[in-house]
Amino acid sequence: MIASPTKIPGLLSISVSRHGDGRGFFAETYSHRAYAQAGIETVFVQDNHSVSEFAGTVRGLHYQSPPHAQAKLVRCGRGSLFDVAVDIRVGSPTYGQWHGEVLSSENGRQLYIPSGFAHGFVTLEDDTEIVYKCSDFYAPECEGAVRFDDPDIGIDWPIIDRSTTISERDAIAPLLGDVTSPFNFEAWT
Repeated sequence: MIASPTKIPGLLSISVSRHGDGRGFFAETYSHRAYAQAGIETVFVQDNHSVSEFAGTVRGLHYQSPPHAQAKLVRCGRGSLFDVAVDIRVGSPTYGQWHGEVLSSENGRQLYIPSGFAHGFVTLEDDTEIVYKCSDFYAPECEGAVRFDDPDIGIDWPIIDRSTTISERDAIAPLLGDVTSPFNFEAWT
């Protein structure tokens, strides 16, 4: 496993080794010991699995605020998606900046997203699965969201058009400038 830093502090792009033969491959997608050695000492308490039927499905940008803030370890189980994390830690030198990359069943890449980020994705293929670990349990009273198409963030989403599938909640989420972020960069460091 190789954890590579991105331009945003704390956000890591992860490559996992695969061992293949004529039957397919085997990969250890998570080992607390290996991730701790790479500096990720997060304890995960919940796994989530989501399937999107159609390419062009957007989910996010979501976050969960303290006291139930969530770090996430995200991967794609089937198909492919463009996964995005937006820094919403007040005082961060990268506040409002985003990082995105393609996660697919083929490339096996993962994204480690610490708490203090809004997270979302768009599916690039039909029947795409996303699987992710969370560091805290789901707490609906702590849910928050930022508009996926906020022009001040300027995410360069692939395949977003009028046929995009999106929930009503995500379509009417506030812009980042209208959100009072519950995250503080100084508390994070």
